[in-house]
Amino acid sequence: MAQKFAIFDIDGTVIRWQLFHSVVSELINRQQINEAAAASIKLAHATWKRRDSEDSFVTYEKVLVKAYFEAMQHISVPVHDAAIDSVFSEYKDQVYTYTRDLIRDLKARDYLLFAISGSQQEIVSKFADYYGFDAAVGAQLEQVDGQFTGNFVSPAQHGKQASLDKLLQQYDLGHAGSYAVGDTESDAVLLAAVENPIAFNPSAGLYKIARKRSWPIVVERKNVTYELGPHDGQYLLA
Repeated sequence: MAQKFAIFDIDGTVIRWQLFHSVVSELINRQQINEAAAASIKLAHATWKRRDSEDSFVTYEKVLVKAYFEAMQHISVPVHDAAIDSVFSEYKDQVYTYTRDLIRDLKARDYLLFAISGSQQEIVSKFADYYGFDAAVGAQLEQVDGQFTGNFVSPAQHGKQASLDKLLQQYDLGHAGSYAVGDTESDAVLLAAVENPIAFNPSAGLYKIARKRSWPIVVERKNVTYELGPHDGQYLLA
């Protein structure tokens, strides 16, 4: 019998926050991002927390990403690695119980586990190793002579479908029995590619897609998990 696979987004799907954002916050704490950029990130974050507009989170992310990659040209690899290690140590166990248990159960059933994330490859790999994933794909940060250039290649930037296709080719896998779990629109291509898609704590954009395609939705709130199944264009508790 051919081996089956499951693919997980990481940020907001397994971990309860965003690894990429946490690395930027750690670099700010280490005074590696200038005060003006840090202030702009703080303001954009506060605007999102107030939910001033539907796209306030997207705006916040754009401000954060811009500040990060401008700063990267002046941050050494050892300093960045230290920030990665600190974030990993703090967040490695701050995960959702639903996806943590699903990872455990699928691994026990001999599934190959893959992670695809827009966060830095360095921290995605650490996280994947910690939870027993077989492979992980994250953002690749270009280095020249031990210094970051500010250039990068990210699955979130170029589409996660290409990353999935490479993994399936590398491991010679089919789609039978496959799972995918994600929380935003960028994960929709992964969910569309498997037999068992799960929209987990979906963003408004992913919710619309899931509803259109009748994908199951799972919501974890505090210490309760709600599994919602599609029924006549609506969702009912499973």
